[in-house]
Amino acid sequence: MSRETRDAVFGSDALTRLARVADVDTGLLVTDFGDRDPVQRGRLYEADVLLTGWGCPPLDAAALGRMPRLRAVVHAAGSVKHHVTDACWERGIEVSTAAAANALPVAEYTLAAILFANKRVLEGAHAYRERRGGRVNLIGGFPSVGNYRRTVGLVGASRIGRRVMELLRPFDLTVLVHDPYLDAAEAHALGVRLVDLDELVRRSDVVSLHAPALPATRRLFDAARLARMPDGATLINTARGALVDTAALTEELTAGRLHAVLDHTDPEVLPADSPLYDLPNVLLTPHLAGSIGGELHRLADAAAEEIERYAQGLPFRHRVDPRTLDHSA
Repeated sequence: MSRETRDAVFGSDALTRLARVADVDTGLLVTDFGDRDPVQRGRLYEADVLLTGWGCPPLDAAALGRMPRLRAVVHAAGSVKHHVTDACWERGIEVSTAAAANALPVAEYTLAAILFANKRVLEGAHAYRERRGGRVNLIGGFPSVGNYRRTVGLVGASRIGRRVMELLRPFDLTVLVHDPYLDAAEAHALGVRLVDLDELVRRSDVVSLHAPALPATRRLFDAARLARMPDGATLINTARGALVDTAALTEELTAGRLHAVLDHTDPEVLPADSPLYDLPNVLLTPHLAGSIGGELHRLADAAAEEIERYAQGLPFRHRVDPRTLDHSA
């Protein structure tokens, strides 16, 4: 992993926990599998388990050739697509991910965004600021706000999407979901209604994206689909910016027809002249929903727990199934 990742994610408690169950050199950090340092090469040669994080280089055949004993990779982050290659699966290496741990803060952010969107918190704050020193006419100015009997559409029954479903259960909301890999029986068990995407878009007061970035999902929300959203509806994107046609969304938001909460955009960092920075109906955040600050230590704890299980001869709790990677993050 990168030095920045190690310093942010792994505190002394996590490193001590690892040292209890594994022969680990907590002072050794590998950032390049091609490094010729003899100490590093020797430790890689002896490694049974590789603990990885953001910034890990690809584990290709050349890298694996330096680790003949490697049997498992434990990733203290979400997606493993950036570094776990076909060479790993061909060799039968077991892979675990902390994606479930990383899903929690994203789902919490989404819950807050949904409730604030239906309550029109941004608009209320803007009106109060404009009135400065005067009362805001809540009944006349906000006749249709609130979270009672509103409809929320979730696009994707991913780890994050499912956690959002759980968090929404106490509220008086109708929750629709679209996911081509979810069947009606499972949706019923999750307490949501399975519908096709266009029906979800037409019926939802808030649409929240939780689908992976794949060729099939690129610009899933194009101009035509955005046009199907009801006037005043809110689009929340904590997934990937590529799911949305940014130009088309910008047109809808500039016109004031839609609202948005955007933690991901395409491009990832918008140009300085993008109107999205200043529109009163847009909450734009810099990839804030995922694990940051103290939440990063949850990733370290999740990885340490998996290594403890491996040391005890137990299967990984969060094993990655390579067969699902073609339709997951």
